[in-house]
Amino acid sequence: MSSPTAPVHEVIIQPRRGWVPIDWRELWEHRELLGFMVQRDLKVRYKQTVLGLAWAVLQPTFSVLIFSVIFGAFAKIPSDGVPYPVFAFAGMLPWMLFSTAVTAGGQSLINQQHLLTKVYMPRMFIPAASIGTAVADFAIAFVVFLLLMLAYGRIPGPSIAAVPLLVGIAVTAALGASLLLSSLTVSYRDFRFVLPFMMQVWMYLSPVIYPVSMVPEKYQWILAINPMVGVIDGFRSACLGQPWNWDTLGISAGTAVGMLAIGLFYFRRTERRFADIA
Repeated sequence: MSSPTAPVHEVIIQPRRGWVPIDWRELWEHRELLGFMVQRDLKVRYKQTVLGLAWAVLQPTFSVLIFSVIFGAFAKIPSDGVPYPVFAFAGMLPWMLFSTAVTAGGQSLINQQHLLTKVYMPRMFIPAASIGTAVADFAIAFVVFLLLMLAYGRIPGPSIAAVPLLVGIAVTAALGASLLLSSLTVSYRDFRFVLPFMMQVWMYLSPVIYPVSMVPEKYQWILAINPMVGVIDGFRSACLGQPWNWDTLGISAGTAVGMLAIGLFYFRRTERRFADIA
């Protein structure tokens, strides 16, 4: 007598559609990997260079010198009663943090395709590691900025304690932009060429070389939709003792959080295709 045939179960494996939730537990469990990636990026960035970490200082310093001559001496752009080199350096520091992070993060998936196709890891760490490198550069240049302030007789007040908060807002915006742009760059390679031009335009839409007060007050809220407007203006308030523009800072902080949400959504939505199209 033959035994009854066992039932056959059919299992269909297919990718999930729509929004894929972020696995926060996985990110936390692999947090040490993010630290290793930041250390690796720092070593690669300055390996076999003559000046090493000095590059983190030279780039903003030379930019400030050029801005001081062209916009401060020739164009006579106002600087709210602050010596223009100090004013420009205070705007360049947070901008360089954001620009360096977004430029490197936006191209990180393309530059590290082997990590997408040969090993599994939380892929958000790839653009996030670029932000860690930018923060390290910022910390080095910030020391030089403090020395420049002292040279011009500007003593930081207690409000300088708000700098970490402003850095956090800039990092939030940079992470959102990096996640979005890195995803777009994988899918549409034209973004590799659009990114440098976009960052150049973005800089002139940010108050790096001019004060927010140059913009009519009724239009400042439109300018503040750019998250770096509130960060740069707040950075000058924290370091140089200028009045705080809380409305501008609040709008920019909200935009930074919105950029992060959009970046996370699009990154998770397209992440499943990275290994196929990288």
